[in-house]
Amino acid sequence: MNEEYFVGWGTLALINAGLAQGKNRSGLNWFLLSLMLGPIATFSLVLFDKLPNNKL
Repeated sequence: MNEEYFVGWGTLALINAGLAQGKNRSGLNWFLLSLMLGPIATFSLVLFDKLPNNKL
């Protein structure tokens, strides 16, 4: 495999982590999930609604 593929996949995982945090979801969990699923995880995040902010 070529290095550019891994760099792109890792970049997508970082973008997904940021997107997840913006929707009040776990960035770490979505980062790890994105390493396995890639664009499928991105598509899922786009479809999910933002969670309510439960901080006191």
